[in-house]
Amino acid sequence: MQKYRQRISGPLLDRIDLHIEVPAVRYEDLAGKAPGEPSEAIRARVETARRVQQERLGKTKASCNARMNSRQMKEHCNLDEASQELLRVAISELNFSARAYDRILKVARTIADLAGRQQLEAEDVSEAIQYRTLDRNLWV
Repeated sequence: MQKYRQRISGPLLDRIDLHIEVPAVRYEDLAGKAPGEPSEAIRARVETARRVQQERLGKTKASCNARMNSRQMKEHCNLDEASQELLRVAISELNFSARAYDRILKVARTIADLAGRQQLEAEDVSEAIQYRTLDRNLWV
């Protein structure tokens, strides 16, 4: 995986919002009787989040969080002190780029929207940071 990852340039990888490693599913999880969340419930939550984003962004060119510009991000991605500190540590310790910083904020805003929250919380920022696992400096 590392050999393949080295073939992808950092600037290209920066443009991908979500980087996740998907482990193999265990037999117990496949054969288990516990039902997962129904697709219809997930779909409804996503549609609600998209509607919230469209209302928030109004009649701008941005139709969703991923398309927000810098001004819109400053307006709609306000962080409390705990979230700011978490992001500061991630940027400095993990050597994320400025583009990764923007992507993290946009993904965190989407996570909060999916959870039905108006304000970003540290857990939203933390989850968004976790989705940057393939950033180049984690594999050096």
